[in-house]
Amino acid sequence: MPAIRSQLLRRGLVAAAALPVLLGTLAACSYGSEKKSDGQNAGAVADGKKLSADSVKIGYFPNLTHSTALVGVQEGLFQKELGGTQLKTSTFNAGPSEIEALNAGAIDIGWIGPSPSVNGYTKSKGQNLRIIAGSASGGVKLVVNPEKIKSLDDVKGKKIATPQLGNTQDVALLNWIASKGWKVDAQSGKGDVSVVRTDNKITPDAYKSGSIDGAWVPEPTASKLVSQGAKVLLDEADLWADKEFVITNVIVSQKFLKAHPDVVEAVLRGSVKTNEWITANPDKAKASANTALKTLSGKALPANVLDPAWQSIKTTDDPLAATLGLEADHAVKAGLLKKPDLDGIYDLAPLNKVLKSLGRPQVADAGFGPK
Repeated sequence: MPAIRSQLLRRGLVAAAALPVLLGTLAACSYGSEKKSDGQNAGAVADGKKLSADSVKIGYFPNLTHSTALVGVQEGLFQKELGGTQLKTSTFNAGPSEIEALNAGAIDIGWIGPSPSVNGYTKSKGQNLRIIAGSASGGVKLVVNPEKIKSLDDVKGKKIATPQLGNTQDVALLNWIASKGWKVDAQSGKGDVSVVRTDNKITPDAYKSGSIDGAWVPEPTASKLVSQGAKVLLDEADLWADKEFVITNVIVSQKFLKAHPDVVEAVLRGSVKTNEWITANPDKAKASANTALKTLSGKALPANVLDPAWQSIKTTDDPLAATLGLEADHAVKAGLLKKPDLDGIYDLAPLNKVLKSLGRPQVADAGFGPK
């Protein structure tokens, strides 16, 4: 980790840059296709007080980096806070489809990665969404074939996969390559390291066939590769000050936030209490998340994938706004994007209201709050 990154984070000198539309394909911490599937709808609490909306529609991925949503729904923690307002859920396999659903009113609140959050915000010129909370940090690793790569210097000349051109992990790898003094053309991926953009669902097969030598990927893809004999060469958390960087945000439709602030606060209260429950009950929470994954995808994760993946992801209420700004700065330096105005992408007032009511510390927007 270059010293400059740590210094920027500690001093709060975050570039006002962001991840705009990149060839029309900037995706979530992409986990698959654009296909959307319906989740379970929780029944309103009997005799519970209904808030200003009859229901609230939330969206998330059937993925461990969205464990707050998985566990909160599975354990009924969101519905408990919503009382007589019904919780309705939908799941997505990639960020663009979730953003489309938010824009269309098919969902009101979503758990999603930093790249699609920024992409959705900039495409609408700041009119469609706000980031209102954090959800998860970490869970990204550089895993390699130990027979071909034994040290970080050995990565030079090898083929390393990332999920998608311009996505969060792709930018991180390009920034790390630059920190080593190596050169790579960001668009083609050609250079001192061959950056191979590969869907996470395909990456394990690509590794098994030998067409890639390693991958800079989120969990559980990283642990799936390890189960095939790969070795963790670098945990991206080690490159960040305090070992924290945003991997999942909570976003809301601005229209819904304005019309139903009480409902948004209830969902945020459920999110905060779910994160607290996960921290206090890690084994139960891990099992709950895996049960939810089995329900949603038809298949639970095996222990040799679930355990290390779960351990590397940290739930957080703080959106870690400074790291989002710095990630954007890295993408600008890589030549992948321009510098759009991100002022106003965060509205943390509802979250801070909830945190204050629970006696928790407030969180900051790193200067990207309301104008």
